[in-house]
Amino acid sequence: MDLQLKNKSVIVLASSKGLGKAISSEFAKEGAKVLISSRNEEELEKAKTEIQELSGNKYVEYQVCDVTRKDDIVQLVQKAIELHGTVDVLINNAGGPKAGTFDDLSDEDWMQAFELNLLSFTRAIREVLPSMRAKQSGRILNIASSSIKQSLDNLILSNTFRAGIVGLSKSLSQELASDNILINTVGPGRIATDRVASLDEKRAAQLGLTLEEMKEQAEQSIPLGRYGEPEEFAKAIVFLASGANTYLTGQAIVVDGGLVKAL
Repeated sequence: MDLQLKNKSVIVLASSKGLGKAISSEFAKEGAKVLISSRNEEELEKAKTEIQELSGNKYVEYQVCDVTRKDDIVQLVQKAIELHGTVDVLINNAGGPKAGTFDDLSDEDWMQAFELNLLSFTRAIREVLPSMRAKQSGRILNIASSSIKQSLDNLILSNTFRAGIVGLSKSLSQELASDNILINTVGPGRIATDRVASLDEKRAAQLGLTLEEMKEQAEQSIPLGRYGEPEEFAKAIVFLASGANTYLTGQAIVVDGGLVKAL
């Protein structure tokens, strides 16, 4: 299948490691021109080199960007346009919000999660739309969580703002369809990332289990019997953001090995 991504201009937020880095690598393998971003320039330099070596694609650049800062997002999109003349694909991604129950969280925690996990996506979309509308084509993918289908214990901030992303994507799928801009939300289940490892450690401590025991229990709840690999999640994203996807928009999908039981 031809994904039609060669020389396409792709922005991936929060992409120096984890899912963002894996997604960037898969785009680079397909010959796209990829602009990665995160707050840490040292990690970005390392990620750029690793992605280039893995993919054999020299068209990987980076820009330091704190997704909670509007000016950083504006500069990120401007750099992509300066480098490549346009933006064909936007991958919205951000670190997970603070864990906790309702009683654990302050107004500041709620505002930080809003800025990190919802407002950042809104701002990035706003910045890329002129370029996409000008050529009447574009793909936007919002990376969320499996909580878009089934709430997760002790993660009320994620449950709240990931649902907001779904509402945003569904509304925009209606508004942007006439410009041939497709937008979807994808939630990872238990994918082997640092974020999931951190949550597992906290859960293991709460239950009085070792990390290995905690992971074994978690794997038993997954029909495929294992955590997913970042590359597996990335492949789904790359298809949805590619020219091979011509009719799927406004959807909320989980990549979770069958974990979520909700319809």
